[in-house]
Amino acid sequence: MSLDGWNTVLVLGGIRSGKSEFAESLVADAPTVRYVATSSAGDPADAEWAGRLAAHRARRPGSWTTEETADEPRRLADVLASAGPNETLLVDDLGGWVTVLLDPAHQPADDVATVAELAAAIRDTSARVVLVSPEVGLSLVPTTPLGRAFTDALGAANRAVADACDAVALVVAGQPVWLKPAVAPRAAGLPAPQPTTADRAVRPTAAPETPSPAVLAPGGATSAPADGTAWAAPTMALPMVATGLVIQPGMELPMPDEDAGPQSVERLGTLDVPGAGFGTLERVVAFAAATQGTPTPVPWTTVRALLLHGDHTGGAAAGSVPGESSRRARQARAGAGPLARLAAEVGATLQVVDTPSAAPMEQEPALAATAVESALRYGWRLAEEAADAGVQLLVLAACGAGADAAAAAVLAATAGAEAPAVLGRVYTADGQIDDAAWMVRCAAVRDALHRTRRSPRDAKDVLAELGGGDVAVATGVLLGATARRLPVLLDGPVGLAAGMISRDLAGQVRHWCLLADHGGQPAVRLAADVLGLTPLLDLRLDLGEGANALAALPLLRSVLSLAAALPVRPRRSGPGSDEADFTEPEPAGPGPTTTRPAFTAPEPAEPTNGSAASSEPAPAGSGPDGTQAEADPSGRRAG
Repeated sequence: MSLDGWNTVLVLGGIRSGKSEFAESLVADAPTVRYVATSSAGDPADAEWAGRLAAHRARRPGSWTTEETADEPRRLADVLASAGPNETLLVDDLGGWVTVLLDPAHQPADDVATVAELAAAIRDTSARVVLVSPEVGLSLVPTTPLGRAFTDALGAANRAVADACDAVALVVAGQPVWLKPAVAPRAAGLPAPQPTTADRAVRPTAAPETPSPAVLAPGGATSAPADGTAWAAPTMALPMVATGLVIQPGMELPMPDEDAGPQSVERLGTLDVPGAGFGTLERVVAFAAATQGTPTPVPWTTVRALLLHGDHTGGAAAGSVPGESSRRARQARAGAGPLARLAAEVGATLQVVDTPSAAPMEQEPALAATAVESALRYGWRLAEEAADAGVQLLVLAACGAGADAAAAAVLAATAGAEAPAVLGRVYTADGQIDDAAWMVRCAAVRDALHRTRRSPRDAKDVLAELGGGDVAVATGVLLGATARRLPVLLDGPVGLAAGMISRDLAGQVRHWCLLADHGGQPAVRLAADVLGLTPLLDLRLDLGEGANALAALPLLRSVLSLAAALPVRPRRSGPGSDEADFTEPEPAGPGPTTTRPAFTAPEPAEPTNGSAASSEPAPAGSGPDGTQAEADPSGRRAG
């Protein structure tokens, strides 16, 4: 469903208002939809009613399935309650449902209790649900007892369902008006949640008070309890993946263009440069060419940095200053700090995303299994939002206490590394090395691995036991970016740990990732080696995860600009030849590649006295010819 922040929607409208068509458009992007038909077949002799039902059936795609609840209206609540999180349901409509509910065949029945059960099922369902209902509140009061009973019952049902749904739209003459929440819809006619100050993505500029458009955040909370409950609770309001895809191992996601990369490198060898060429940075051109699908890639002009903020508790955070990561996140939201300043320099938008805090991994799972699923979907949605906004490159950043230790634990579980070999040094606030804190972190990783020694090593299990919220959201971002063919610039242990996890979910992810600099971090070095990602630079910057990549981005852009703008090297006829001084420039498009002399003498007229027959023809191939005069370098024939 193409809605930001809601899973359940009620669509109201009058007769022939277009409410059903609008409701169908909300679920058009789902691969499968279960259409729940609530109305009875009606009188077989009523041709007009039969025609309406036939029109509804004709609009449904072949991938949709239909389920009838007319025989037992109270079963509708059971259908919604039993639907899974990967399902999409369209209920059309509540008017027919109330009609059947009031039918004498179903009496005596407690209609009020049945409506309450339906509202409760809507609140509790994990599926995406769109319900359609006639709006009867604007009509005249019916003159018959049966008519009044129907309008009263449907009005009560509409109120209860509207209160239970996340969003409510009223369709008037085919135009949707969003009643809940009361914010302006987006350009596509869909609602967007009202942002809070903590939920804004900041576009850092010289005046950092200017915000960029609002973005999603998990419930607007700046942190989550260690048990993950506060994170899991609002995830029912988070959107499912727009395609309805279930994130699971073995997904088939797109690959970059396998021909464009080598063709771009081959083209670099023909450019008019005085030296040996682009050196190591040829890989930047090849990566951009493969991900853009062209041998002549262009620089990334629209860039978004995603800063994932989530703390890890327990020994993983040993040596961290309490509240320091939250201060960094607030600083970035205000357009200050290294990451925001560098984003301003390169013209990138900065989106700060709060992730749930992780429990002490040496004692218990870092994150609940349900929270892992929600975090993966949320990260996927963040990547989809970026792609929909026209972003051409994502920069994955992170700040959180204990994130390095969590990444080291993920590497130890997925690559068989030892904690001391992948854990970087711990520094105090004044820049001194804290060996005691480093040893505590190593012990926490060791104990966590011992606790989970008999646990499965599947991707989601590693995220739940060791990774935590930031690594889980980062993994979802990588998966969603791959699905939308959006390249990602990695920088730091959280992003590389997410890349390691992504291997088991979709092996194509690593081909859409580029590593600018290893930052001198052993965990990044090891993960990059396993993933086959060679760092482009060796600057050993330590400005914070994501800031190193933004610092290197201008150089990467310059390489792409130069590769796209340089002309092809002029063609010469041979060693020491001056033919290039007299030749026309190479054509820009396809065509002959040979050059023609700029000045040539006219051919002598063919003799008419028979001398042509006695002259010796010029040789066809190259080589000395004692009977032919030496050619002038200008291309003229010797007389």
